[in-house]
Amino acid sequence: MADFKFDIVEHLGVISENPKGWTKELNLVSWNGARPKFDLRDWAPNHEKMGKGITLSNEEFEALKDLMSKL
Repeated sequence: MADFKFDIVEHLGVISENPKGWTKELNLVSWNGARPKFDLRDWAPNHEKMGKGITLSNEEFEALKDLMSKL
């Protein structure tokens, strides 16, 4: 797998934490120097490892917010 870089530009919040200390977080993340996107995934303490997650553009995030407001 190719190397990649990430930078958590802004930590928006923790949604949950499991007994091992991993947290499910919403952050603004820049992947490989690109424009930051909304990112929801599990992170190990100190962000040294990450789990699978989803990354959303501003438009996708707004669409998700609209859908959730209708629930």
